[in-house]
Amino acid sequence: MARTFIQVSDLHKHYGSTAILDGASVAIQDDHRIGVIGRNGAGKSTLCRIILGEEAADSGKISMHADLRLSYLEQKDPFRDGESVLAYLMRYSGCADWRCGQLAGRFLLKNDQMAREVRSLSGGFQTRVRLCAMLLKEPNFLILDEPTNYLDLKTLLLLERFLIDYRGGYIIVSHDREFLKRTCTSTLEVERGQIELYPGAVEAYLAYKSEQRAQAEAVNANVEIRRKQLQTFVDKNKAKASKATQAASKMKMLDRLETIEIAGDLDAVRITIMPVETRQGAAIRIVDLGIGYPDKTIAEGISFEIERGRHVAVVGDNGQGKTTFLATVAGKLPAKHGEIKWGHGIVVGTYAQHVFTAMDPSYTVQRYLEKAASSAGGPMTPTQRILDMAGAFLFRGSDVEKKIAVLSGGERARLCLAGLLLSRCTVLLLDEPTNHLDFETVEALADALKTFDGTIFLTSHDRTFVSRVATDIVEVKDGKVELYPDDYAGYVHRIEREALEGDVATPAGGAGTKAPASGAERKAQHERLRTLKNQIKTVEKQVASLDAEKKQLSTKLEADPANYHPEVVTRLDVVTKSLDEQEARWLTLNEEIESLQD
Repeated sequence: MARTFIQVSDLHKHYGSTAILDGASVAIQDDHRIGVIGRNGAGKSTLCRIILGEEAADSGKISMHADLRLSYLEQKDPFRDGESVLAYLMRYSGCADWRCGQLAGRFLLKNDQMAREVRSLSGGFQTRVRLCAMLLKEPNFLILDEPTNYLDLKTLLLLERFLIDYRGGYIIVSHDREFLKRTCTSTLEVERGQIELYPGAVEAYLAYKSEQRAQAEAVNANVEIRRKQLQTFVDKNKAKASKATQAASKMKMLDRLETIEIAGDLDAVRITIMPVETRQGAAIRIVDLGIGYPDKTIAEGISFEIERGRHVAVVGDNGQGKTTFLATVAGKLPAKHGEIKWGHGIVVGTYAQHVFTAMDPSYTVQRYLEKAASSAGGPMTPTQRILDMAGAFLFRGSDVEKKIAVLSGGERARLCLAGLLLSRCTVLLLDEPTNHLDFETVEALADALKTFDGTIFLTSHDRTFVSRVATDIVEVKDGKVELYPDDYAGYVHRIEREALEGDVATPAGGAGTKAPASGAERKAQHERLRTLKNQIKTVEKQVASLDAEKKQLSTKLEADPANYHPEVVTRLDVVTKSLDEQEARWLTLNEEIESLQD
């Protein structure tokens, strides 16, 4: 029987005159797997910090069950100077070295990495270490605030698999829709100071929300028609003695008519990239390029050509050299040898993970965007276009007068990206552009980049974003940078297989440790098989349920072909997509079972 682990009651939180949480309440059970969504600044992270006790609410109450063992993903740097991965894990968790190494193996932290200083690892690998530390405390409920930021695809897939197998509950704040779809079965939206918990995954919730609004609008439209009819009758007949009684009756009916209150639309996010001159031919030609640093070569023998107008996703594990490659191509880092030839008239603009630290703190938001819009020359950008771009990245009203000095890191990152999109650069180099953005802005950015006439090189952990934008794939791996022969879906499938095989093959022990006996390994394998078979049963039930609903909806449409039922069509589309995903999941689970049984 499910237990209420966390009870949030009438929570209030203000920042100045802005109400972030305004009487919010929700009951979170021990088996809830919740994806938290909402606009930037809506209060998602604030809610998590209040639950964790890191921030105080203005009023309200949070009650915790006595059996709750809560753990969360550390966002700040918890490491000590010179501390190795293994030493940190043992200090943080109090676990034995072999146990730390065993769990680290689930995230493909290998023996040589366990002995390295934590701070010498890339940001993505440091996130793997923090995940291991969190899980070593054996919690039964997790809070993860943007856990996918800066993770490479392989680590993200490993985290997904861990969460799917995890026996406790969790709350995940993320802008990565695909990640939430795969890991969460409930959705919590933070909006207008309130929180709403829906017993379904994010796609189902968004469809439900849209359907509820459409139904409310239809009811209100019918009420307005009825109101006009009654009012017309009353106006025509209230002065007639023979009709006075009927008119009075209709007045009472008119008073009883009620519409459903519909919250006003949040500002829609629309991003329009400034048009650029289009030409034929190569955007870039790379010949026998070597990249790296004075004391270290990252990759060499790089030779390929990218045509103008192509959108290239640069992919690969963290630490392989994606950022080094982009920095070299951008001219921020000198090549070790070889050459990079840009096409005639090319203007390159760069968005990097930490470029916003160099912004002039005395500039206002609007002044920065005006300067960015004029940086590449060309006609003057209308002020309204600049304000529209500012609004798309959540700088609205008086926010455009704020100075950069008072902006948070996330706000600076958004401002930097907005400025780049106004710059009329013919080539955009984007290193993790979706970090610090919410659902709506990520999707609007993907739509804008997809239609961009210029050339794009991008890195991103967001699979939905990359699959919508990229036309070509360049893989950075094992000292090579090469055009990938397949599309992004094919690349993701290959990495999923590699993550599975690496997880199965990884020794359980860590650096300088003694691995558990082979009997323990066999027990772990049997346990994994049991988990997979249980997941298969769950997926089969979901497939049967979705298939039945799909047939029911199809029958309803076929029975009344003369009328259009938008809510049925919308729901049918959601069910069909969910059914396809579950059938694909069933195949993946079966493949893993077969690999373990071989």
